[in-house]
Amino acid sequence: MKNSMNNNIIKLSALITAHNEEKRLETCLEKLKFADEIVVLLDKCTDNSKIIAQRFTDRLIEGSWEIEGERRNIGIEYCRGQWILEIDADEHVSQDLGLEICCIIKKTSHSYHLIPIDNYIGDRLVRYGWGASFGAMAKAALFRSGAKHWGSERVHPKLIFNGTKGPTLTHTIKHYVDRNLSDTIHRFDSYTTAHAIDLRNSLNIGSYFHNVRRIFHRFIKCYVISQGWKEGGYGFLIALLASIYPFVSYLKARYEKE
Repeated sequence: MKNSMNNNIIKLSALITAHNEEKRLETCLEKLKFADEIVVLLDKCTDNSKIIAQRFTDRLIEGSWEIEGERRNIGIEYCRGQWILEIDADEHVSQDLGLEICCIIKKTSHSYHLIPIDNYIGDRLVRYGWGASFGAMAKAALFRSGAKHWGSERVHPKLIFNGTKGPTLTHTIKHYVDRNLSDTIHRFDSYTTAHAIDLRNSLNIGSYFHNVRRIFHRFIKCYVISQGWKEGGYGFLIALLASIYPFVSYLKARYEKE
């Protein structure tokens, strides 16, 4: 891959977004040296994230964004690669995954590929049960330039793709999603608050009974279909939070002021 730089052709850009990630950013960037270019977007950083990022790249974007989709789209537009690998500072790309990415972009005719995710809560690998707006078991992290665009929502922005989806990769991204269960619950509170703002802005927050009905099928999706039951109490908690996510967001949108 590095030989492509000698021909002034950037085949793969690794894009990382960071907000005060001085404790995790270096480890993330260390694992991305296989890419032809590393781009780091620094969002409202007041710690040493910039200093750390400068050790690995001069391709930095600094600013302040309230909308997640807008921030991610700006990062994507700044990438010069024919292909983009978009990850977060709390995610790690293994050597095996790096080799698989380099191989797939040389031969694929598709526009984007899903990469499986191994989600960790602390030291505990929680592989099953994610979904329904509360964590993912795979994501479209590898895509051609111009093939992926984020929506304008504050949390879980919608994705628009151009072109075809290729086979899911074999190796996983390691995602250190939460330090502990308290972090998981705090993240739920933060997500539902942000989603409530999106609902109010849409002028359509839904109805009480509609959001109550959603609780049951979302729980089944995470706990049964996505096999959260295999994770014991962790899987039950994730399914519970995912199931009440729309209902709590609705209540915040209806009763809380911004």
